Amino acid sequence: MAIAPADGFAKTKAPRVPRPDPELKILDLRIAPTPYEAGNGSLDFSMNIQLPKELNGATVLEVSALISSPSKTSLRFLTHRQALQPQSTKPGEARTTLPIRLSWDGKDHRKQLAGPGVYAYEVRTKLLANGEKGLRTMMVAWPKRGELTIK
Repeated sequence: MAIAPADGFAKTKAPRVPRPDPELKILDLRIAPTPYEAGNGSLDFSMNIQLPKELNGATVLEVSALISSPSKTSLRFLTHRQALQPQSTKPGEARTTLPIRLSWDGKDHRKQLAGPGVYAYEVRTKLLANGEKGLRTMMVAWPKRGELTIK
């Protein structure tokens, strides 16, 4: 005797509503020099960060970049934290944009020069506020991802 499942018992996923763009944004990201030669100066990640109209208690902007080799054996994490001044944007006024630069010396987490190859990067930014147990995340921007070549 065979039992066929009735269509009425199958679970279906509800369609997802697209999430709106966060107000905190990485407007542009420039990486120079490309291609990069490890040990020959620094590799700079330059970007403009757009802050939201209201900081809602956020006091620190954190920008970070993770650089990793395809095998994940060579990693480097760069970070920049900056205190923010309270602000309020009036209607019709442009939002505050901050220029940020992260520099990489070409060395991995073991302080050895990164070998030649194609590396992945991910740049993230978030707003932090002081809480009872230290800093806590208030808002996160969508990350920027890509690849860079090291000679």
